[in-house]
Amino acid sequence: MIRHCVFIRFREDFSASDRQECYDDLAKLCAKMPGALTFRSGANISPEAGMDKGFAEGFIIDFADAAARDAYLIDPEHQAIGGRIVSSAIGGADGVFVFDLKV
Repeated sequence: MIRHCVFIRFREDFSASDRQECYDDLAKLCAKMPGALTFRSGANISPEAGMDKGFAEGFIIDFADAAARDAYLIDPEHQAIGGRIVSSAIGGADGVFVFDLKV
């Protein structure tokens, strides 16, 4: 299984409802993607102050395998949602941190 973790530093002018819309769109996409097992999103709740480096929220998707993850990455709907996220992040792509691990 591949755990796809994405953490975001959203700009202050990107509203909570706009953020939730991105997460909702991702959840809908994952529901129809073969091999996408779970989708979770939300705010960082770690008590370790400052360790998030400003990446205050994000999402995690579990994929059955790397092939399922790779199909998601090239999906046009994913790319459109990802573009909205990058354009709403502080510093564009610098405001998005992606980390995948084999579970």
